[in-house]
Amino acid sequence: MPIPVNFFCSPPPPLYSDKPTDPTGKPTREEPEEEIDIDLEAPETEKAALAIQNQFRRFQKKKK
Repeated sequence: MPIPVNFFCSPPPPLYSDKPTDPTGKPTREEPEEEIDIDLEAPETEKAALAIQNQFRRFQKKKK
């Protein structure tokens, strides 16, 4: 059985694709990223950030 002429000239198929796929292997449609507008100077934002940081520090202490 002869080898086709373009057998050695064609690039190999990709082993990994960074495009998201569903469980069947079909490419999924990418949704546009939602733009979030947060006022970083607002007092509520600062309070929320401090609360998150404190919870994270407690988690890190508990983890040790």
